[in-house]
Order: sequence, then structure tokens, then C-alpha cells
Amino acid sequence: MRFSIYTQTLFILLMTGLLGWLGNLPQNVGADVPEGKLASLSFAPYREGQGPLDKIFPSAEQVEADLRLMAEKTYSIRTYASAEGTMPAIPALARKFGLTMIQGGWLGGLPKDNQIEMDELIRSANANPDVVKRVIVGNEVLLRGDLPPEELIKYIRAVKKAVKQPVSYADVWSMYMKYPELIKEVDFITIHILPYWEDEPIAVDDAPAHIERIYKHVQQEANTLAPNKPILIGESGWPSAGKQRGWAIPSVVNEAQFIRGLIQVATANHFDYNIVEAINQSWKSNLEGVVGANWGLFSIDREEVFPLTGKVYENPNWHYRWLAAMLIFIAIVASFKKPLETLPTPALTGYLVGLQLLVLLGINQADFLWHTSYSLWQRLFTVSLVSTATLLGGLLLQRAYALLSERESPAKQGVWLHSTYILWVGFAIYKTACLAINGRYISFPIEACSIPVVGILLLMLIRYRQTRHQASLEINQLFAYDNPKPHQDHWMGSALLLTGIALIIGETLAFILSRDLILEHPKPMERLLTAVIYTLSNTQLLVWEASTVILALPLMLAKKTDTPCIKHRLN
Repeated sequence: MRFSIYTQTLFILLMTGLLGWLGNLPQNVGADVPEGKLASLSFAPYREGQGPLDKIFPSAEQVEADLRLMAEKTYSIRTYASAEGTMPAIPALARKFGLTMIQGGWLGGLPKDNQIEMDELIRSANANPDVVKRVIVGNEVLLRGDLPPEELIKYIRAVKKAVKQPVSYADVWSMYMKYPELIKEVDFITIHILPYWEDEPIAVDDAPAHIERIYKHVQQEANTLAPNKPILIGESGWPSAGKQRGWAIPSVVNEAQFIRGLIQVATANHFDYNIVEAINQSWKSNLEGVVGANWGLFSIDREEVFPLTGKVYENPNWHYRWLAAMLIFIAIVASFKKPLETLPTPALTGYLVGLQLLVLLGINQADFLWHTSYSLWQRLFTVSLVSTATLLGGLLLQRAYALLSERESPAKQGVWLHSTYILWVGFAIYKTACLAINGRYISFPIEACSIPVVGILLLMLIRYRQTRHQASLEINQLFAYDNPKPHQDHWMGSALLLTGIALIIGETLAFILSRDLILEHPKPMERLLTAVIYTLSNTQLLVWEASTVILALPLMLAKKTDTPCIKHRLN
């Protein structure tokens, strides 16, 4: 029985819509945050195109609008700098909306800049005692290595003498364990507990228990030096997008689950806490990639990423992607209706499914890459990637049609297909090498390379099903391209596979050499096993490794043909 092209098109659209709906159902992420408000939020008012690195600061009106938004979600804000741009205006604006502050002064490696920050921090604290309730001198200075402990302590003592508010220093929890002398210097201990960034990454389900364990561990150590000194969890949060680390997976649902779990632990144990952070900070992508820019309750456009009460959607706007893909799919089918109808029913069904899959991947790629591009250059690069992927997708679909209809492919088409494919393989080699060398802040390019990977896989499946032998998977046969220099394809395929192996080694070494993992697992073999487990259980890494194999396979099988393979008819 032959189904018409209209029937198959409608069925495919309905099925993809159903799958999209099922994949984006609202999820229960734990108990609601009481009154839908947090105790404290890290606040930086930077918008798209602004940031401290470029010295571009928001206006007072923009800061005021952000603080009005903050008053809906929190009772207090934590700031990190006091002197630059419009930062001095924050306390007065916070007062307007009933917000209190944990005000911070930024410390770096330049004494002159440090003194300007400390002077403004002292002035602001003394001028706004009803708003500025606590003061933090420096943030992760020791972690970055900007100052030695002795210099940091001088700044802490100077501020303590000049203000009446309690004074602290903020850093990752392990720094207080490494430099216990700080415990005696501060009025309250400010520790950052970020399970995602731990040297031994923590899964989101285990994160609340981890926070409780670390807090009590620091408390126990501190009590030996300064009994009953208050402790503030100065930063704790979870990213909504970016690279997976071990079992720590960034996602919107996981971020919401983490925060609600943290609130429950904090309430049960009477922990003082501050969540990082209020608003996604696009400027951080220059330092920490996609993951660094996505820790906020609000997007850079001030749209709520997830609610603090009720169920949470991973992608509440999935239907817009589906609608765009549906319109493009219908347009392509309508434009090529006559040639498509010449295909046998099984071939037509398979082709339409593959077409819809590639269109969906293309829409997802464009949307994801655009929203994780944070500068003009990044967006220009995204446009070039999406354009090249669209070209490759079109060429792959043309070649798939030729195979299914047993027609000849134009020689020029094979050249274009081969050249575009090699370009993508080169990109995959570059990204994999970067991940292998220093991939802490680099995301796996799964979305970026989805069309080349899935497209070539579909083409290989078509070719193999028709010929039933491995030689048919070589790039010459797949692309109908008689390559005069197949050894170059071999080199490209080998390079991609080798960088894939290097990536596994690099990820494993990063765990092995991490300081906290060494302390936790002092035995080398135990530490090696732990590192291997974290590496090989990383689903994003495994998906990318499989992608590199798929991309490399046709190149590894390439060989010089005795007769031109532009005869293209299947035997």
C-alpha cells in the first residue's frame, strides 16, 4: 500500500510534534522556595555588551530596573566591586526597593586599583549602614593567585578598623582550609561551595548532601581556631548550560533542582547562604565559556530562566523551534514534490524522516549557537557555522536522493560535498584538540556539528543498506567523488581519531592532577580509576567521541579508485 507524500508529511510532523511535547513536559524539581524569595543573590547589573573587562558599565537607570526585579526574588544582594562605573550608586538604589547588601570590594594584583576599591568600600559602608549589613574584602584572590595571604590580610585588617559592619573574605571552601590563618582575621567566614566546579564533580542529586558535609567540615575546622564564628555560603549555584564535568550536568532543570535542594538543606541546618547568581553574565564567556555565562535566575535579557515555585520546563519555547522546522520542512517538500514522488514508498518515508531530522537539527543548532554567542565576533562565527552546516545538509540530502533513486550525481556536486565535509572535519579536529589541551571552559561542539554527524550517518546507512558491504562506506562512494589524493583524507581521519584519544587522556589527566582529588585519593591507582570513571561516564564526552568516529570513518576508508566513481549507479 502506497501512502501519498501528503499523508507521510503530515504523519512525520505530528510525530515530531508529539516527541517534542513529550520531551519538554514540566518537571517536579522539589519543594517550592518559601514565599518564592531567596535570602541573598549575587548581583551584577551588566547587560549585553557590558562588562568589567571592557570597562563598559550599565547606567543608573538600568541598575535601578534590575534592583526592582531583584526585590521580587530576594531580600538581599551580594556585590563584588564598589568603585567602578555605576557601582557606587547601588546602595542608595537598593534602599529604594527595601534590599539589604553584602557589599564587596574587588582585589586584584594592582595596588593602586585595590586602594581605590577599599576606599570606596569603606566610604559606602559608613554612608549606608542601614543597607550595607556586611562587607567582603576580595573575592577568590587566593584562588586566582593575585595576592599572597599576607597582603590580603593587610587589606582585611584595614577595612575592619574603618567600618562597623562585620568583615569577611570570600573564596572556595578549600582555601580556608589551606590558609587557616584567615579564620582568625575575619568576623565571619565566607566560603564558596560549587558542586559543579569541585575537583571531584558532584551529581545534582547528591549536591545538597555535599553542601551539608562541606559546611560542617569547615565549621568543625574553624571551631578549633575560632569557636562559633559565623559561616556564610557566599556562593552556591548550578549552571543552566555548558560543558558536562564528570556527573555534573548543566541544565535548566538541574539548576532549579539544585537551588531548591540547597534551600531545604540551609533551612533544616540554619545555614546562611547566598545564591550565585541573579542574572546571566555574558561577559564571563570570555573567561569561562558558555558555562560561565549561564548561572542566573534571569537571562541576559532579564527573562526568567526558571521559577522558584511550581514545576520547571527545560525548554518552554520548544514549540517555536518545532514550528520553524515544520514550515521549512513543508516548504522543501512542496518545492521538490514531483521528484520525491518518484521514490518507492519505503525510500520516500526514510528520506522524509531524514529531511525532517536534519531540519530540526539545523533549527536547534542555529538557536542554541545564537543564544550562546555573546559578542559580535562570536555571532559572526555562528552565522558562518550555520551557513556552512546548511550548505552541507543540502548537499547531503541531494546525494541521499541520488542514491535512493539510483541516479547519477553531478561531478561538481561531489567536489562541493567533499570540500565542505573536509572543512567540518577540520573544525572538529580543532575543537577536539582544544578540549584535549585545556578544555575546562570549552563546551563539546555536539550541537554545532550535529548536521555533519547525523547527515553522514544517514548517508552511510543508506549506502550500506543498498550494497551490504563495508567498502561502500568509503568517502569516494558516499560522495561520488574520485579523490586523486586519498592519503590526505586518511590523514584527516587519523588526526580526528587521534585528537579523540587525546581528549580522553586530557580529561582524565585534568582530574588526576586536581589538588582536591589528590587529597581525597592519595593512592595513585585509586585516583587514576576515579578519574577514568568520571571521564568515561561523561555522556557529553561519549556523544562527542562517537561523533568523531562517525566523521572519521569515511575518510579512513578512502582509497584511490581505478575507474572514475562518477558512474554513481549502484551495482
